[in-house]
Amino acid sequence: MAVKLQYFNQNDVAKIRQVPGRKWIPEEAVWTVPYTLGVIEHCLDLFQGYCMEVEPALAEECDMLQFRRDDLESTRASLATPSLFDWHDERKTQLKNELVMRGYSSKTVKAYCGQLERFYGYIRSTLEPWSDRTAQRYSLYLLERQCSHAYVNQAISAIKFYMRHVLNQKESAPYVRPKKEKKLPPVLSQHEVKRLLESVHNLKHKAILYLTYSSGLRVGEVVRLRKQDLDHERKTLWVRQGKGRKDRLTLLSEAAYEVVRAYCDHEKPEEWLFPGQMDRRHLTERSAQKVFEHALASAGLTKKVSIHALRHSFATHLLEGGIDIRYIQELLGHQSSRTTERYTHVAVKDVRRIQSPLDQIY
Repeated sequence: MAVKLQYFNQNDVAKIRQVPGRKWIPEEAVWTVPYTLGVIEHCLDLFQGYCMEVEPALAEECDMLQFRRDDLESTRASLATPSLFDWHDERKTQLKNELVMRGYSSKTVKAYCGQLERFYGYIRSTLEPWSDRTAQRYSLYLLERQCSHAYVNQAISAIKFYMRHVLNQKESAPYVRPKKEKKLPPVLSQHEVKRLLESVHNLKHKAILYLTYSSGLRVGEVVRLRKQDLDHERKTLWVRQGKGRKDRLTLLSEAAYEVVRAYCDHEKPEEWLFPGQMDRRHLTERSAQKVFEHALASAGLTKKVSIHALRHSFATHLLEGGIDIRYIQELLGHQSSRTTERYTHVAVKDVRRIQSPLDQIY
């Protein structure tokens, strides 16, 4: 008799290993167990409470498995019945409306809807009856699939918002969140940034990268710039409704402004500084990312970084240049100084002053 686990789970594998005579067949991704009443009874005890799909021929042959097949059909029927916890277009619209009314960004709306679709897909695929612990088991399932802690936290936030504001369900079980991962931001050296910028010859692409680095912009901010956002006289750049729907002022580099001016004289953009292919729409974020990826390859740089590394590099190079971290926080638009402080871990200004004990000996 063959047993196949629908999802890899260390606890389930540990259970199947308790069955005497079991054998793993990697080619078919199944476990074979002796076809005896004792082993079947042992398996049913080990996986009590699980939804099991039994082959029709096997169910007809073994009465003990026929009961499990009947349980499966009743579970499927209950899940197929419309209930408070169904996910459908009306609920999706409700979720979108609740998010928009509370001022969430379009990115968050899209991310939360995607998280709920995947969550309900998990419920359907596992045929798991709804309980207070369902969300917690789902987060454990995501962690076992090597999803990042940030992704799992977003999934929990989406489910929690949906339960509270769409289904009007009170939180009966605590949402245990995985610990936040602490990762250092990827940074390019000033020499690498120079090589990158010099490898670009298209004026529009050059202006995008110059502004992203010299002003510390996010990719979503640079593609939404308008010509009036650049104040050459005051040497400032106005970021309108950046992350968190916040306006802020940042630096406008003289070198970047000259590149932008040459680009504007040549291309003559109208509504948006960097228009896209569609009428009256700005350049997409993915297009700007491709510009960076092409420049990275042209410059011969092998670091695995995205266009956001230019913003990280901007902050790090300012810190290495002696600029107070509070000013950098304002330029980046960080709400908390703790977010900006992570650049102290990659800045090398103070590290270079420290002499190794080995050098002191010699």
